[in-house]
Amino acid sequence: MMRHRQVLSGLLLTLALVSLQNLCYCDDQTVLYESFDEDFDGRWIVSKNGDYGGVWKHAKSEGHDDYGLLVSEKARKYAIVKELDEPLNLKDGTIVLQYEVRFQEGLECGGAYLKYLRPQEAGWTPEGFDNESPYSIMFGPDKCGATNKVHFILKHKNPKSGEYVEHHLKFPPSVPSDKLSHVYTAILKPDNEVRILVDGEEKKKANLLSGEDFEPALIPPKTIPDPEDKKPEDWDERAKIPDPNAVKPEDWDENAPMEIEDEEAEKPEGWLDDEPEEVDDPEATKPEDWDDEEDGMWEAPKIDNPKCEAAPGCGEWKRPMKRNPAYKGKWSAPMIDNPAYKGIWKPRDIPNPDYFELDRPDYEPIAAIGIEIWTMQDGILFDNMLIAKDEKVAESYRQTTWKPKFDVEKEKQKAEEEAAASADGLKSYQKVVFDLLNKVADLSFLSAYKSKITELIEKAEEQPNLTIGVLVSIVVVFFSLFIKLIFGGKKVTPTATVEKKKKPEVGESSKSEDETEKKEETAAPRKRQPRRDN
Repeated sequence: MMRHRQVLSGLLLTLALVSLQNLCYCDDQTVLYESFDEDFDGRWIVSKNGDYGGVWKHAKSEGHDDYGLLVSEKARKYAIVKELDEPLNLKDGTIVLQYEVRFQEGLECGGAYLKYLRPQEAGWTPEGFDNESPYSIMFGPDKCGATNKVHFILKHKNPKSGEYVEHHLKFPPSVPSDKLSHVYTAILKPDNEVRILVDGEEKKKANLLSGEDFEPALIPPKTIPDPEDKKPEDWDERAKIPDPNAVKPEDWDENAPMEIEDEEAEKPEGWLDDEPEEVDDPEATKPEDWDDEEDGMWEAPKIDNPKCEAAPGCGEWKRPMKRNPAYKGKWSAPMIDNPAYKGIWKPRDIPNPDYFELDRPDYEPIAAIGIEIWTMQDGILFDNMLIAKDEKVAESYRQTTWKPKFDVEKEKQKAEEEAAASADGLKSYQKVVFDLLNKVADLSFLSAYKSKITELIEKAEEQPNLTIGVLVSIVVVFFSLFIKLIFGGKKVTPTATVEKKKKPEVGESSKSEDETEKKEETAAPRKRQPRRDN
């Protein structure tokens, strides 16, 4: 029994240790985490450089209770820094850089990238932080004009020249074009692999030492063109030259015109030689306020000569031009292969004095995070900045801090898009309905109802929400008319009229009745007769 208790106690202790390890896992692997739950004042240092007048604010993300660091004004430069407790050596294992940013007003032109700064011994101060402050890595979205990418730039020191060179990731991912929260992750692996994630999805994988992935390549070429080499004076780069033995043919006339008159052409019959193409407008009159002394002698405007419309032409006839068969143009000697051709000259290659080899990038340590941007856009919100030593830590933060916000924003966006699509669809549907109803209203057998139908359509156009009601009303009209036609509506009025007309007055003869009927039968033709006479 005692042994079972000892085993059980051991198991409980092991579980407790594992649970404690899981709880402390993030603390062991997290170098820096900034949630902006508290005001940044006192923890972040705003640059006092006069060029950076943009005002940072501690503000909530729209639609959330979550706070972030807000770019509050348009068309401003911004600079702010947070120092790490101690510099981070990027050469030690995996390093994960991650943060969230939301373009609450969209992004037309501006950056939202972070700079991971070198120690201050490199020659900078938080109060003087600007675009010249030395960094080790620059990472994050940037969009303006033709630029639309998630930067990853490694600033690396050439051990031979001592120069720091910016190495840009080729073909980086583009920036999401919406107003939602997005999380950007860069993972640096010990095998020189770098992965770029957007919202946890891998968008780019590259090798830090590959010239195919970075421009310029971290490892320079072994040879370079000799800067002191010069092209010899007798170097001929012409592949073809004019044939020096060629002679212009004796019958080659360089002065012959390209076109000549067509001597075979004849003037068309009926050509009006003495008629001008334009004549004064006979209906034009001199304006009453025309002053010959101030405005000059008045002349009637010109119009096309009406006599020329029926004739083949007016005015002086001239023969048309045709291509000159003797025309050859300027003579030039034919081209032949150049016997002295040596090819396109280029300087000879020499060993590159700055060449070096690397197994791993010689990263500079990170001592601070800085935001140094010039943006035309306000409403940019930074949040949940993380530097960690394990990918799982970054994934955990994405699931707990970014994903819930994103899901809410995505659902809201989806609802707005569906509402907009529904409204657009309704407008399109209404237009089709109104066009159809207007055509129906013009039908001849509905002439008696046209004014009523038109009135209903106008009301529906002014108040689109009445479209369904209008359709119902017009259907009722059509249905009523249909019933009336089916159940003898057409014969009711004529029958009553005939019966009324057939009733003779007391004392009238049959002759009078016949005359009345004849008058009624000929009434319609008499009304049409004046139109036929015209």
